[in-house]
Order: sequence, then C-alpha cells, then structure tokens
Amino acid sequence: MRLEDVEESRNVEDRRGAKGPGMAVGGGLGAVVIALIAVFMGASPQQAAELAKAGGAMGGVPQAQVDNSGKPISDEGGKFVSKVLRETEDVWTKIFAENGKQYQVPNLVIFSDRVQSGCGIADAGMGPFYCPADSKVYIDLSFYETMRSQLGASGDFAQAYVIAHEVGHHVQNLLGATEAVDRVRRTRSETEANAASVRLELQADFYAGLWAHY
Repeated sequence: MRLEDVEESRNVEDRRGAKGPGMAVGGGLGAVVIALIAVFMGASPQQAAELAKAGGAMGGVPQAQVDNSGKPISDEGGKFVSKVLRETEDVWTKIFAENGKQYQVPNLVIFSDRVQSGCGIADAGMGPFYCPADSKVYIDLSFYETMRSQLGASGDFAQAYVIAHEVGHHVQNLLGATEAVDRVRRTRSETEANAASVRLELQADFYAGLWAHY
C-alpha cells in the first residue's frame, strides 16, 4: 500500500503504557476477525476456528504506570494505523455525503495488554474490536504479530483490512444495523441471533471492501 502521502488521522488515542485495569475479559469480535482473515488467507474452516479460539483465550499482563494519551505518535505501527484510519474517514465522509448523510468519524484507540472501553474492560486476546457505546475502534498492535506468525498474513493490506473491518462496524452503528441485531439477540432464538451476528460480520467485510475499492 502507498501511504507515504496520506496524512495521519487526528482521531487516534495512544494509550500504550497507560495503567491497565485489574481484570481482563476474553472473546469478542476480535476472535471473529482472526477467523475471517484466516479463511481469507486460505485456511480451512477448522483451522480458522482453532485460531479464533486461541486468540480469544490469550491473557494480558499488567501495564506500566505511564499515560501516553495525547502524545504524538512516532512509531511506524502507530503511524500506519493512523493513516489507514484517515483513509477510511475520507472514503466514508464522501459516501455518506453522496447519500445525503453526515459521517461521524470514530476514534481509534491503540492500547497494550488491557484497556477500559465504553463496553467494559478489554483484553488484548480479544483482538481488535469496535465498541458502539463510545464509538471507538480498539487495537493492540501485537495482533499484527499474531497475523504474521499464525496466519501468514504479513502484508500491509491485510493489516489495513483489520482497521477497515472495525470501521465497518462503526458504519453499521451509525446506520442502525448494530441496534437491529442487538434487538434480534434480545428477542429471538439463539439460532436466529447467531445468524444475525454472522450477517453483521459479513456486512462489515463488505464495508471494508468498499474502503478497499475507493
């Protein structure tokens, strides 16, 4: 990918090194992302399921008592996700405007090990995720090492796709799809709820594809 001329987003919070919460939780959309990327890279459904399970079971470790929020991002990985986020901002602002809507950009939080989100305490083992409660995308950049070592996905497009997929969940939240699926989960059978969740993930993939197209 050619990102040299892309400006960095102003909507990135670098919380790496911030004091972590005392509890961790496992499982979440990050595990689904692991499975989706595995299939995309040619893994069998069984291999994808095993990788997702392993990713969801990863534990965190205590963080240092330092807060880096608000400081300029100087490392290559942080700059990369910031530029990808900026690309998604440009693409979705244009698409929303063409359809008579105003795009509300999400924040992206870079963290290490554990983080407090609007959806609760999150562990790095969950993988990247989107929290509709605070409209933020969360990622521990060590997830990219998991992609390289376990999935053979070392390319920058695969890494950028992760951000685009989670931003796709933000688009769903803005358009009401997330709320609709939550309603199905509360009122319908487990089978129907699972089917709705799968469709939500596939739609987020489709939105990531729109980003890639533009």
